[in-house]
Amino acid sequence: MKYSLLSIIKEGFKGNKGWKPVWRNPEPKKSYDIIIIGGGGHGLATAHYLASVHGIKNVAVLEKSWIGCGNVGRNTTIIRSNYLLKGNQPFYEKSIQLWENLEQDINFNAMVSQRGVLNLFHSDSQRDEFVRRGNSMLISGADAELLDSEEVRKFYPKLDFKNARFPIKGGLLQKRGGTVRHDAVAWGYARSADQRGVDIVQQCEVIDFDIKKNICTGVKTRFGTINAKKTLVCVAGSSSRVMAKAGISLPIESHVLQAFVTEGLKPIISGVITFGAGHFYISQSNKGGLVFGGDIDGYNSYAQRGSLPIIENVCESGMALLPMIGKARLLRVWGGVMDMSMDGSPFIDKTKIDGLYFNGGWCYGGFKATPASGYCSAYLLANDRPHTVAAAYSLDRFRQGFMIDEKGMGAQPNLH
Repeated sequence: MKYSLLSIIKEGFKGNKGWKPVWRNPEPKKSYDIIIIGGGGHGLATAHYLASVHGIKNVAVLEKSWIGCGNVGRNTTIIRSNYLLKGNQPFYEKSIQLWENLEQDINFNAMVSQRGVLNLFHSDSQRDEFVRRGNSMLISGADAELLDSEEVRKFYPKLDFKNARFPIKGGLLQKRGGTVRHDAVAWGYARSADQRGVDIVQQCEVIDFDIKKNICTGVKTRFGTINAKKTLVCVAGSSSRVMAKAGISLPIESHVLQAFVTEGLKPIISGVITFGAGHFYISQSNKGGLVFGGDIDGYNSYAQRGSLPIIENVCESGMALLPMIGKARLLRVWGGVMDMSMDGSPFIDKTKIDGLYFNGGWCYGGFKATPASGYCSAYLLANDRPHTVAAAYSLDRFRQGFMIDEKGMGAQPNLH
């Protein structure tokens, strides 16, 4: 069924009894052209673009739990392309472009809201750094605008402009950045892929790989062995554990990243703001709740929950930027398991095992990268060569000395 205003009106008159399940729940076939391990945003996006762009529809997405249970439903919903380094900037700009046409592409309301992302700066040296970043964005075709203190005040008068310790001297604004409804992204990509013939198999954990003579020919699951010509591992914070089954060690650590949402409030923040004097970012949801987050927890973990010291640290930064937040009551705190690479940038590449591919190491950039990650992963699987905007995301870049150490992205605390 194609969603449209007319279909909504018709179903309204019928008591909304004609809606069908958003996707099927099939039993896996014995073999596929491509298996994607991981039913998160990146895996589902890859399946969608394989079918819609490359015409490869004999594809299975294997999810160990249920669609939307992982990081795609556990983030602060921010999208942006305000990166500095040439290995990252074109890729994330490609992602923004795909976000802008996503709802038409998948025929699903993902609530893409380009409300703007503002990075505040608090010193002259930080302003110079943001000028450099903004110029890099403009060179890559992204939008960037440098604001002074008074221009920031016009956008956000509720911020603490009298803070002598962290004076707000201006900010770097990307108007095309914003937010997207995270779970709708998973549902929309799943529905689109399913309608094109992709099998989405839930409750299907991959137990092992079927590898002979350095060739991956499929995976072993509770349904038995499922064969495939190509297999993509796309499991975010579980990357190290899954790839270890294939005997591959990754330069990745798994960390918890907490996020928070308050009770519903009247509109006070129209876009997304990041605090330049600490790792803190905040926006306001359509329901009125303030959604914010900060640093990863300082230890390795596979738990989807965090620690009290980080909660205190994030709230301190929020109070320094927006003192009124201290009167708001928290509704929820949750955690996502982040696959933090050692230079803060991801991987989309073939592995040393023929037929086995890897997508991971997304650190803080996973959700905003979803469309471009899926698009480039599909391109790699279809053509056996990287897409130009993802060419820097190779698994051997550390050995070659081509790290992409974007500030504030890596697993090490000194990079924040």
